Amino acid sequence: MKKLLLLYFLICLGRSNSQISFANNALNSGINVNCGNTYLGNGISFYDYDNDGWDDITISSSLGDPIHFLKNINGNFVIHNLNVSNTGRNKQVNWVDIDNDGDNDLFVTSDNSSLKLYENLGNMIMQDITSISGMLVDPFPTYGASWGDYDNDGYLDVFLSIRDNSIPNILYKNNGDKTFTLVNSEAGLLNTGFMSFCSAFLDYDNDGDQDIYVSNDKGNNPNLLYKNNGDGTFIEVGAASGADLYIDAMSVTVGDINSDGWLDIYVTNSDQDSALLINNQDGTFTDLAVFYQVTFNSIGWGASFIDADNDSDLDLYVSGETDGFFPQYLSSAFYENNGNNQYFLNNSAVPNDFAESYSNAIGDTDNDGFPEIVVNNINHDNIFLWKNNTIQNNNWLKIKLEGTQSNRNGIGSFIEISINGQKQFRYTLCGEGYLSQHSGTEIFGIGNSTIIDYVKVKWLSGIEDILLNIPANQLLYIVEGSTLSLQPEKNSKSLIYTNPVKNTLTLNAQNTIENVAMYNMLGQEVLRAAPNAVNSELDMSSLQDGTYFVKVTIANTTKTVRVVKN
Repeated sequence: MKKLLLLYFLICLGRSNSQISFANNALNSGINVNCGNTYLGNGISFYDYDNDGWDDITISSSLGDPIHFLKNINGNFVIHNLNVSNTGRNKQVNWVDIDNDGDNDLFVTSDNSSLKLYENLGNMIMQDITSISGMLVDPFPTYGASWGDYDNDGYLDVFLSIRDNSIPNILYKNNGDKTFTLVNSEAGLLNTGFMSFCSAFLDYDNDGDQDIYVSNDKGNNPNLLYKNNGDGTFIEVGAASGADLYIDAMSVTVGDINSDGWLDIYVTNSDQDSALLINNQDGTFTDLAVFYQVTFNSIGWGASFIDADNDSDLDLYVSGETDGFFPQYLSSAFYENNGNNQYFLNNSAVPNDFAESYSNAIGDTDNDGFPEIVVNNINHDNIFLWKNNTIQNNNWLKIKLEGTQSNRNGIGSFIEISINGQKQFRYTLCGEGYLSQHSGTEIFGIGNSTIIDYVKVKWLSGIEDILLNIPANQLLYIVEGSTLSLQPEKNSKSLIYTNPVKNTLTLNAQNTIENVAMYNMLGQEVLRAAPNAVNSELDMSSLQDGTYFVKVTIANTTKTVRVVKN
């Protein structure tokens, strides 16, 4: 046993010399923002709000300008006056395309005044449309705002977390005309207050629609998990799923930390163990924070998953309320993933991270493919901009989505990449963590690999886009339905085909099948035929077992289906 403990110590000691390195580059980047001493902190967004390809920073504050807009110009930031007047004590700031017109609108919550919705009229001209939006203007203590499309109509809805025992959380349905309707009753939400801090739309059961997880303050208010029934209603399954944590829950951080294709949830806590809910793939979760060594054991608030060194596994950054004065309480934590889904504390990666912090977000300030962290502090401290200075030769891939049938922002999409059979997954969100919004561009670290075998995007519409043999170190912009696309089953009824296949693929259609082309997973064409008939048979006996994509042209319309030969 002593030898094992010594070996473990030496391994940890060796790992402490990690190459991951951040430096606070706020002042050098032109950022000097004092947010004052706001009760329970302010929100932060690391989102490219003007769609120029550079992640900007938006900060809610209690001093000076109520909202600070910092435009990113080639990696440096300048104050951007958007003429947004808002005198409330602001919390969450979300950039979101509410009307699918291609520009980003602004949504702001407050804990002591009305929420605000600003429409982007184009060219970053913002207009307050709160009064005509259909949203309540009562000064509810609203903290988090999470956006998702719970009814799959192509427009983003919003769930509001209200920190009050007597006021229930609110779900607003987006009507598609820049107005919203409160649908708590119709959707089946619980009609009581829960002291909620934040929430996230996620697909925890991989059934293609968006569920909602809610983080509630105070131990007598269990966290909630609303399962989407697929018909515009929800059922609360927190207890049945094991996700009903009875803690002082602050944050909801969503990611697939073990790359099994199922979403896990990290929840921060105050002065006790934080929780890491690992998805059991059967509708239940197990808290394995102790096993993964990410309990934090301090007053935790915002948390973000980040692959800091692009080695293909997710690390974890946590903000804390303490400023380092009491050494037994962490001010923050950078948990590095050792590659075996075990984490170790590596706070040397973020030196002198001593401030009372609440929210943090992930983006890429200089478009080098290595992610940065921005942190909103209180007590008159400037924000932190943790510039990623990691000395590493690892490669990366950045992916930006644009929905066509799904919402324009591509929120609620699963992105899967594969390299030599090793897979990674990302799920796109808008408003998660504590009062945070991450970049709208997903970053995948891929180690020393130079080619990604495939990238697959599964959109909320059910469409799947697939790209093959993608070179590393680039931004990949994917428009829904524009690639080798798998259409959802409901749109493919005119084509019937055998699947799986032993030796012969049989195709039957209502109209003439004009052309058939088959590709392997490397994108290489392996078969082609021009049946010009409503029935066709393709001989696959000479092909190896595996997955193939078949492009079928019927009546000048091309569909792509996936078949498995075994």
